[in-house]
Amino acid sequence: MDLLSAWIASTSALPFLCLIWGTHAQQAFRTEPRNLTVGMGATAVLRCEVLRASGTVQWVKDGLLLGPERSLPGFQRYSMIGNPKRGQYHLQIAKAQLEDDAPYECQAGRSEDSGAIISSTAWVTVQIPPSKPYFEVDMATPWVAGKKYTVSCVAPDAKPVAEITLFKDGVELTGAESFTTSGSKDKLLNTRAEVTVTALSSDNGRQLACHANNPAPFRPVETTATMSVYFPPQPPVIVGLEREEVKAGRVLVLECVSHGGNPLATLHWTKNGEVLSTIWEEDIEAQKSSSALRLKITPEDNQAVLCCESVNLVSRSPLSVSRKITVLFEPAEVKLVGELAAIEGQDLILSCYAASSNPPVQIRWWLGYKELNASAVTVEEGDNGGMTTMSNMTHRVSREEDGLELTCEAFNKGTHFSKTQVEKISIYYPPQKIWLDAPPQDVPLHSGTTVRLICFSTGGNPTGTLTWFKNGRVVPSALKQTSFDRGVARELVLVLTASDNMATYRCEAKNEAKKTISAHTKLTVYFPAVSVTITTKQKELRRGQTLTLECESGSSNPKASISWSLGALRFQGAEQPPKTAQFGGVSVQSSLSLNLTSQHHNQRVICQAFSPVLAEGANTFFKLNVFYPPEFSPEQPSQVQVLEDDMATIPLLVSANPEEVSCIWLHRREKLVKEGDLRYHWPDDNSLEIRNVTRKDAGVYTVKCTNDEGVDQTSIMLDVQYAPSVKAEKDPVVVELGGTADLICVADANPVTDGMFSWSFVGEGEVEMGEVTQEDESGLLTIHDVTRAHAGLYQCTADNGIAPAATVGVELVVQFQPELRKGAQWKKVASRGDGTTTAEVVCQAEGIPRVDFSWEKNGVRMDFANPRYEEQTVREGSFHTSTVRVVNVSAALDYAVFSCTARNSLGEDKLDIQLVSTNHPDPPTSFRQVDATQNSVTLEWIPGFNGGLRQRFRIRYREDQLASFLYMDVFPPRATTFTVTGLQPATTYNFSVNALNAMGESGYADNNAVLTITTKEVRTDDYSNSQITSGLPAYLTVVFTVVLGVVLLLNSLGCFFGVRWKKRRGQTGGRGGSVLDGKKNEEEGSSQSTASNSNKYESREKINAAAQRTLLIDSGSETDSNVYESYRAERSHHYYYPTGDYLPPLCPHPEEIRRLDSQSHLYEDVRHSGLYQDILASSLTSRPPLFDHGLPHQWNERRSPTHPQGAERAREFMDVRQPQRDSDLPFELRGELV
Repeated sequence: MDLLSAWIASTSALPFLCLIWGTHAQQAFRTEPRNLTVGMGATAVLRCEVLRASGTVQWVKDGLLLGPERSLPGFQRYSMIGNPKRGQYHLQIAKAQLEDDAPYECQAGRSEDSGAIISSTAWVTVQIPPSKPYFEVDMATPWVAGKKYTVSCVAPDAKPVAEITLFKDGVELTGAESFTTSGSKDKLLNTRAEVTVTALSSDNGRQLACHANNPAPFRPVETTATMSVYFPPQPPVIVGLEREEVKAGRVLVLECVSHGGNPLATLHWTKNGEVLSTIWEEDIEAQKSSSALRLKITPEDNQAVLCCESVNLVSRSPLSVSRKITVLFEPAEVKLVGELAAIEGQDLILSCYAASSNPPVQIRWWLGYKELNASAVTVEEGDNGGMTTMSNMTHRVSREEDGLELTCEAFNKGTHFSKTQVEKISIYYPPQKIWLDAPPQDVPLHSGTTVRLICFSTGGNPTGTLTWFKNGRVVPSALKQTSFDRGVARELVLVLTASDNMATYRCEAKNEAKKTISAHTKLTVYFPAVSVTITTKQKELRRGQTLTLECESGSSNPKASISWSLGALRFQGAEQPPKTAQFGGVSVQSSLSLNLTSQHHNQRVICQAFSPVLAEGANTFFKLNVFYPPEFSPEQPSQVQVLEDDMATIPLLVSANPEEVSCIWLHRREKLVKEGDLRYHWPDDNSLEIRNVTRKDAGVYTVKCTNDEGVDQTSIMLDVQYAPSVKAEKDPVVVELGGTADLICVADANPVTDGMFSWSFVGEGEVEMGEVTQEDESGLLTIHDVTRAHAGLYQCTADNGIAPAATVGVELVVQFQPELRKGAQWKKVASRGDGTTTAEVVCQAEGIPRVDFSWEKNGVRMDFANPRYEEQTVREGSFHTSTVRVVNVSAALDYAVFSCTARNSLGEDKLDIQLVSTNHPDPPTSFRQVDATQNSVTLEWIPGFNGGLRQRFRIRYREDQLASFLYMDVFPPRATTFTVTGLQPATTYNFSVNALNAMGESGYADNNAVLTITTKEVRTDDYSNSQITSGLPAYLTVVFTVVLGVVLLLNSLGCFFGVRWKKRRGQTGGRGGSVLDGKKNEEEGSSQSTASNSNKYESREKINAAAQRTLLIDSGSETDSNVYESYRAERSHHYYYPTGDYLPPLCPHPEEIRRLDSQSHLYEDVRHSGLYQDILASSLTSRPPLFDHGLPHQWNERRSPTHPQGAERAREFMDVRQPQRDSDLPFELRGELV
């Protein structure tokens, strides 16, 4: 291509080109692009000029066409500049980047006049400065002085290659080697330079710099790093210790300083190798470390070596400085050794000891103000490098030196301080005089008297110590010695005893002088016998023997007399002549004889020696141990009572000697043994325990007891009492109505108590209880003139006071003849007669005994072999229900009277039930007022037969003397109690109620009876509140009347035109509408043709549910009128919601059950073949609801089972829908009866 372009541009090719292209001009380059070098970020321009440009001119970058437009869209920094008229298509590249480094060509495309041309290739070289260089060496870790380190610096991403120069503190490092590697992008190169550096301590804190340069930047780029070099510190020095000798107690403040080092040195103090301090401070500016030591000098520090060591991370070994100190200290103690007291005329020998001190002390002696000479001095090595000193001294004392201070002084020449020990000396000499304060010796004293003997002593040093002696023995009970001005005294308090008679009491005075003086006295004491003893020659005592006892009294002063006693008995024994005894008294003897019985056993025979002079004496006793055979106590019970299942304890009160008694228990002549019955247990006292005692254990128990002396026996009656158990003598008790019922229950109990029987009725309600009597174990309840209310379960309770009471139930069955339910809903059953439905004719009777049913149809007994008739009887208690199912009901065959007869042995009852076609309902009955307030009236009624369809009720009312009625649909639809609200106070209203179903409406209740009710008056306190809303001016009444008339007229016109519109719609809808539309048209037409029997409320106009009422204009025939006008008050709006279309999902309310005779509704002949009226109605259920019209006071007493029809009524209430298909309607509503 380049050759072709060059050839075209040459002049030799022009003739040839002219031959090829004829007269057309050929395009050519005037200026072609050339190689260009540009720095990154600069603007590059590649020049291109084309002569006679006829084709499209565009640039090619590395084989990529950039486009013909001069703005070069898609390349923001590229554009074609120059004058296009002059053929200038220069390529301008703004802010050159690495991606612009590429070959470029300028091309002119082929045209009709010229062929294509391509310029020579021009290279754009973009120079990229290196990125910021960086060190590849761990500068965060300090270097160590003396070691060699390799420093690497990298200059990344340069074009062309960068050159690196390394500097240390501004001085270029020589010997660096460089390497080149690929950069992060194509065409970029990295430069790496390495140099080896030996770390010096002077390098710490200096900077390493790396400079990178290539042709691209204006100035080199660089990076720096600060060098951190570790080196050891200088040896430490101690400041503050000028002399080696230091006094104990002084506080030395020393400082250890170490200069230099990186990091600065850590310092610590030691004393004799033990660490004292590891706290130091660093001074970065002064480049030194210092540690202060505050040391209080003690004697233990004598000759101690203080050392300070410095070290850092790079020290080969710690550097240290040491100083030895000498401590001058006084002795810790100076003490006197030896006895500080001496007897006058003797030598006082003492030693003075001074503890270790440095230097040793000099000891001197002083007695008062007189210095004494030491006899010997001894110096020895002591603690902490010091010396101990001992000085001995001997001195002969006199009485005058008593109390003087003896001083031992120890003087230390090094500290110039002396320490002394001072003690007082005592000089002993004996007491001088002693005397006693005591009673006279010739005055007798009674024993027990308190006597005080006092001893006094004067003189002596110290004062004498007084000691009392009795007959030569120390008396320890003497009181504490007391002092007085000239001497001491000690008192001896004596409570006189026999031993004090003629005893010698002596008091001695003695002190440390070891010389004793004394004084003494004697006492005369009267005392009773000191002892009394009883002896006998017989070893064993038995019942019936004679016992002789000897009693001897101990010493007494004067003589005592002896007497005997045994319990409350007193005896006088045979007394012997007295004898001399101890303590200077006399002794007396006496003897006594007794005939022994068992009552003497364990009794005490007392001997008393009595002194009349002293009016007191002494005594002792002899306990009699009389052997005798077993004897039962008079308190031994003859009868024991116990509750059944408890533990019976039959006590055994038997005595014997010896007490080892063997007893045998007998019951019903059989010996009781534990192995025979584990319930038997004999405690240690031989009583009998029977666990879980039963009534079979009752009876007489005999016990025989034996010991070594003989045998005896006794009998005890065990009476076991237990709670009653009761049973019915006859259950059930059957009695006819009006008869007498006897209910009897028999109890098994012990004891049998009067009034232990009670009766209660556990059935429903309350009945009059009969007469309750008791005959022994039997309880009797007699009920006269039994009624059906008496039937049920009676409970007999027996309670004899022992829990639990027992009960038994007795069922009273009252027989009566059948009674059939005969309310309005029981006498009629309605069903479709098209042969597709099944009707159930239900007959329910109550009676006892069993009730059987028989059925007749139109007077002919029914044949249940016919498959169209099925009969089923269900019995629940006294209620019996017979149901006849009529399958495929036919109007011609089955619309008849079904007669149900219920029989039992007491009689029968009969009910005629008419199966008819569905029709409008019967009127309600028993319409009455329940309550009335100021603005409301609550009404109640009993529904009549519903005609086989769901029925609802409507209340008609008006104010008295007014012609217009108001109507209100009862809600819920099947409720039989309803409250009419919105009435005026003290106003008389006439009320009526009737029933409606899908086929029409009934007459009004109770033969169109009208219930007249007057609302209550407003209280005076309410009048002011209601006066504003109730009182209207007369002119407003006239206005409201006119407006109401206009509204009624418009309503009538609307109804007229609405009916005509419906007729037209029905005609058109019958042709093109659905089956349902046609059916609706038929219903509307039928409704108009039979207006007298149709439901006037089956409208589609909605009414406010809160006030379901419409106003009916009285036109003489209320049931035939179809003219309605909506009633609208000034502040309220009422819209009608027909109940056939609107029924909220409320739960059904129970209907009050009553029985009142009501007139039956006359139905048309079932054989009539005329057309049935066509109406809108709800779908029929397969079974009509079941009503109970019995009287409340009768049916409240009965317990009737729940009939399935009750649930069916609930379903009917909850499910009120319009029929959706023609087949859902009764056949009577579909047209002519077949």
